[in-house]
Amino acid sequence: MAPVDQYLMERNAEILLARSAAPDSVSSDATILVLGRQRYETAVRGKNGFVCIVERSWMAAFDSPEYWNPKVRGAECLNRQAARSFVPIVELRTKMVLAGHSKGEIISALKAAFANKQLPDLESGNMVFMMSKSAYLYDAVDQTMDHM
Repeated sequence: MAPVDQYLMERNAEILLARSAAPDSVSSDATILVLGRQRYETAVRGKNGFVCIVERSWMAAFDSPEYWNPKVRGAECLNRQAARSFVPIVELRTKMVLAGHSKGEIISALKAAFANKQLPDLESGNMVFMMSKSAYLYDAVDQTMDHM
């Protein structure tokens, strides 16, 4: 892992990048989470059920060569169902990464959390906007791969 400072962004820039993942009609009333030194923090409380966040590289597959890449900035806006299903996973992984846990420890903790029902099952109706033109997903690809 690179030093934590390399994963952090200026707060307003992170809010703007998170909002850029979805149309303004969605992101303007969404909750916005920003990365702090120990976890994601709520920067803006929304009212439409969507949650916009800029994911970091450790949300990639555990065997991804990008797993520790401090340049990765994956802007997403999750609908209510996706937020309830996925944000707790993002929060647990991020908390463990920032506390210095290994990939193996994170995998074990995720398995245990799902087995013990500490993490929710994935809900049907999940939908995520990933339409930011400013996101950075991979060193190997010269595009953001916008999609929903």
